[in-house]
Amino acid sequence: EYRGLVKHTGGCHCGAVRFEVWASPDLHVFNCNCSICTKKQNRHFIVPASRFKLLKGADNLRTYTFNTHRAQHTFCKTCGVQSFYTPRSNPDGYGIAPHCLDDGTVQSITIEDINGKEWEKAVKEHKTIRDMSKP
Repeated sequence: EYRGLVKHTGGCHCGAVRFEVWASPDLHVFNCNCSICTKKQNRHFIVPASRFKLLKGADNLRTYTFNTHRAQHTFCKTCGVQSFYTPRSNPDGYGIAPHCLDDGTVQSITIEDINGKEWEKAVKEHKTIRDMSKP
C-alpha cells in the first residue's frame, strides 16, 4: 500500500485486459493534442511502473509505435481499447486512461492541456511531467 494513494482497478471494454494502479483519488490528467492522442482522444495520468500491475490480458495486448518508437501504445486486440500505455515523456512509467477505471475510487479530475504538436518544446518547458513516473 502507498500512503495517500488509492488502488484503482480498470481495463478494456471487453474485460480481456485488467489492471490495478495506485494513484491519488484526485487525478491530474493530460489532454495532449499530438496526432495520435487527438485521433484516439487519449487523455491520461502518469504513474511510476512500480504502482502499476497488469492483472490479466498480457497475451491480448498489441502495441503500436511510430516516429521515435519510444511511446508504446498498447491496446486490447479484441475490443481495440487502449486503457494504458507507455508514454514517450515517461518511458519508465505508464499513462493510464481515467475513463477505463472502474467506478468508485476517483474523487476529482483536473485536466491539463499539453501541446504535443510541439512535443519537445512542451516537455522541456513543463516543470514536472518527467518526474511523474518517479516512485
